[in-house]
Amino acid sequence: MAGHFRHRLLALKDAEQALRHELLQSGEPVGGYPPQLRRLHESNARELELIVDDEGWPTADSAGPDGAEAAWLVAMHAVSRPSFMRRCLGLLKSAANRDEVPRRHAAMLEDRIRALEGRPQKFGTQLDWQGGRLSPLPIEDEAEVDARRAAAGLAPLAETIATARAAAQSDGAPPPEEWEASSSVLEALAREVGWR
Repeated sequence: MAGHFRHRLLALKDAEQALRHELLQSGEPVGGYPPQLRRLHESNARELELIVDDEGWPTADSAGPDGAEAAWLVAMHAVSRPSFMRRCLGLLKSAANRDEVPRRHAAMLEDRIRALEGRPQKFGTQLDWQGGRLSPLPIEDEAEVDARRAAAGLAPLAETIATARAAAQSDGAPPPEEWEASSSVLEALAREVGWR
């Protein structure tokens, strides 16, 4: 019985995809954080915040699996709103512990927040170009990372890196959206909005 706010969440995701497509068509260099994308992320975050205030975290039951996925994507991109992003993580972890959302959602948001804070990630989900190759940002207790990834429903790290590198090499394909915020762009933003 997916709530009425499922449509609001899907509209946020669609708006983002449309803008990304437009930016690619316009030849905007990938690897930056275009102001219009940041504005959209900020307005999407405000909309998600209203939904969360009224309804709690959107779960697969309350918003449909696609609505829950859209909510998570909005949270992943709320990078200029540190306190809201941390609030989302708390809600997502609780929902994941109750099996109301995929555990990988909480794991990936936690890694994104740690990267913004300048701390090592736990699950190795945040990759960046290092010396011309995609590699994970620093990982805390790396020997145990695959056990943590398995518990979060993520494939082994080596497999993910291989897939990401293959995708990055396939000709003319734009980099998957999670890499557009390169660490240099993220670091400048993180200082500006108070992550660090």
